[in-house]
Amino acid sequence: MKKIAVLFSGTGSNFAHIVKTLHLKEFEVVVALTNNPHAKGIEVAKAASIPLEIIDSKTYKSRETFDAEVVKRLKAYHADLTILAGFMRILTEVFTDTITSINLHPSLLPRHKGLHAIEKSYEDSFPNGGVSIHYVSSELDGGEIILQKEILKAGLTFEMYDTKVRNLEKEALIEAIHMVLLPNKGQ
Repeated sequence: MKKIAVLFSGTGSNFAHIVKTLHLKEFEVVVALTNNPHAKGIEVAKAASIPLEIIDSKTYKSRETFDAEVVKRLKAYHADLTILAGFMRILTEVFTDTITSINLHPSLLPRHKGLHAIEKSYEDSFPNGGVSIHYVSSELDGGEIILQKEILKAGLTFEMYDTKVRNLEKEALIEAIHMVLLPNKGQ
């Protein structure tokens, strides 16, 4: 069974979906890691008895020293893939050159890198928005794209669009994990 690590910073809704959909079925979530000691996703890990690492990024003097600690902790779990699911940190080469990881981003990259991507996507002039799953590089939302899924915006209020994007994130994330770890599945 392939092993995955999940990094999150907030509610952990995408982490919870990974646990519900994949954990101990096709993959094992061997560790959950957060940089936020108050993240609601901590409860997801505890409820599923998944090992949890809490590394408060605010206590580190530099991004590189924080990333070095994350790498050290992750290596102990020997994950085949690390998934950034709402992990709100820009990672340095200390992390990206060592850990194979993918990131979920709520826009069609290269549009709307960084924060507030759903809002920016909804307000732009394109008829569609969506989500991207990409490999993590040291460039913000700049790694190679694994897959993208689109939503037409016509007739949608922002709340409707936001809900559709958040649902699509979950579907895309599961599909991308399969593509990366089980590339021959279904062929």
